[in-house]
Amino acid sequence: MAESARRAQEHLAEIAAVLQDAMTVRTEDVAVLDSVGRILAHDVVANVDSPPFPNSQMDGYGLREEHLGGGEFPVGATIAAGVDPSEVITDADPHAVLPIMTGARVPEEIVAIVPVEQCTPPSFDEAEALEPARVHVPQTPTGQFVRAQGSDVAAGSVIAAAGTVVGPVLLAALLGQSVRTVSVASTPRVLLTTGGKEITDAPGPASIPDSNGPMLQALARAWGIETVRRLRTNDDLEELRRDVDAAIAEHRPDFIVTSGGISHGRFEVIRQLLEPAGGWFGHVTQQPGGPQGLGTYSGVPVICLPGNPISTLVSFRRFVGPSVQQYIRVSVGAAEETAAVDVEEQTAILAEPVTGLSDHREQLRRGVHWVDDHGHVMVRPLGGPGSHLLLQAIEATCLLVVPSHADLAAGETVKVLKLPR
Repeated sequence: MAESARRAQEHLAEIAAVLQDAMTVRTEDVAVLDSVGRILAHDVVANVDSPPFPNSQMDGYGLREEHLGGGEFPVGATIAAGVDPSEVITDADPHAVLPIMTGARVPEEIVAIVPVEQCTPPSFDEAEALEPARVHVPQTPTGQFVRAQGSDVAAGSVIAAAGTVVGPVLLAALLGQSVRTVSVASTPRVLLTTGGKEITDAPGPASIPDSNGPMLQALARAWGIETVRRLRTNDDLEELRRDVDAAIAEHRPDFIVTSGGISHGRFEVIRQLLEPAGGWFGHVTQQPGGPQGLGTYSGVPVICLPGNPISTLVSFRRFVGPSVQQYIRVSVGAAEETAAVDVEEQTAILAEPVTGLSDHREQLRRGVHWVDDHGHVMVRPLGGPGSHLLLQAIEATCLLVVPSHADLAAGETVKVLKLPR
């Protein structure tokens, strides 16, 4: 009897359904400085206008209405960033242009800024060396180089919605709003199970070292997932059952990811463990990474990946990382159409031709992508298509998603999935 086959999007939908049924998303408050990479659990609202006051975009001279037509004027007191203008402007300056530095608060009477280099003389020191200090300014439009209060964001506005992943720019924005703590989704926790009797720590005539386990742990870390424990199967079903039961009891993982043990051999212990409980095992129409499995064990979602190294890599990148992150974002209130976007997916231009498979499967080719001199994202395949060719993937930065029966020429576009580096 032939196994059922799914398209990649169908399998992603099935994973989402299993996570929704069996995975609970918790939240916690963390210091903003510790929030990078975390997912906001609530909207964050601006406490104050940003900028909080009108400020200068340039080092230059602050001009009143009377100065906008240009001409030579006396030079008044300097307004530095961080200084209240009322403390330095005196009655002796009623008609003077005011040297003002970038970021300094603009006094109410100043309606425009002219950069110092556009004036004569073109430096503050030269102008102030004259007796009396004076400068010639060009004709200047109202509002030039004055950043209006609240022009970035107004107090009370949502600056980051629930479900947003905190990055360096958002971190800076939060600190600029004097936000010190934020509510985030708790870090998802995974139990990893890999191996087979041939996987050992010591070299042997029929053994190989464990690379999938550490690779999966590194992939999990790149997607903001904590590995609570890594198990290695020994092709013994009852031993696996005891180990998984003990790990669940001790660590309470949010989900389990397995690698290998899901095919039709005599020792496919992952499949033997999950299939009696209703686990699905079949194929996704892609190569590599066709064999897949999905189910629950003791109420914990289990995502089963094939065991060849590249198949494991491809499957985690396409199915595990995005699914978990998207489920968490939806759970804390992000719009589904927004959360469902894989932010690490983009379109690139082929630097050389690529041919797809001659059957119904998509091919995921390892590739290298870059931005050319014209700002275009370019990509070329890297190495052969075999699912065991791990060393040929060392330099890969992405996966090319090549449709079945495709015959793509250089210059055509292709979808790419960026890989963690």
